[in-house]
Amino acid sequence: MAKIIDGKMVSAAVKAAVAEETVVLKERSGVSVGLAVVIVGDDPASKVYVNNKKKACEEVGFKSFEYALDASTTQEQLLDLVDVLNRDRKVNGILVQLPLPKHIDETAVINAISPEKDVDAFHPFNVGKIMIGEYSFLPCTPAGVMELIASTGVEIAGKSCVVIGRSNIVGKPMSMLLLHESGTVTTCHSKTRNLAEICRNADILVVAIGRANFVTGDMIKEGAVVIDVGMNRLENGKLCGDVEYATAFERAGYITPVPGGVGPMTIAMLMKNTLTAAKNQTAV
Repeated sequence: MAKIIDGKMVSAAVKAAVAEETVVLKERSGVSVGLAVVIVGDDPASKVYVNNKKKACEEVGFKSFEYALDASTTQEQLLDLVDVLNRDRKVNGILVQLPLPKHIDETAVINAISPEKDVDAFHPFNVGKIMIGEYSFLPCTPAGVMELIASTGVEIAGKSCVVIGRSNIVGKPMSMLLLHESGTVTTCHSKTRNLAEICRNADILVVAIGRANFVTGDMIKEGAVVIDVGMNRLENGKLCGDVEYATAFERAGYITPVPGGVGPMTIAMLMKNTLTAAKNQTAV
């Protein structure tokens, strides 16, 4: 039976450390850390995420700048706002909430954000730095997963690590971070053959595909670390991950619950990235 990896507890520790460092930064340099969050349209899930980020800013002592734009906002108008925020010294980090309305090119918006303020680490400049291991920021969810793995005390070096999913936001950077820690990494996706067999060889299994209960207990190696990035809502309204929790719990050594696992870590790591941005911008 698995030990539960408590994302709420680990994220609280990360935020507490950020809050302490924020106070020190203010005392030493007079800098107040500021995060600008831009949301376009009325997507309910996006509104929840933005509100959670605002609360987290309050917890750690950041200034929160929220820009809620109408769904009819043009790409040019959004790019103009990003340009203003890039030049605003009170703003250390910029986050444009995705997804954007279909008439706006997400890539163009991401590329317009200054790499120094790109606290999501989506800009090609920051993606490239992650590739070579010389990064200032890490994508928030993969960075949170690394913190959760670290909390177990399991060493990544030399372990067989399997990542299911190859998105730019989670899967690809996740594989790279595990590789940086000397894991032997296999990235699986919709075209992967013998997926169950590959999973059964994984000492560390990270699942990020957005398919409810896709990975079952018989696909998991006895004693493996299982990180479930998925967040799916079933017909009965209950939330579940990409891993069938009950059967996985019987075989894994460590496992993240859904909710309460990876989710809280994403916002905690956003706070950590924003503090890093502020430090870099003030050379502290």
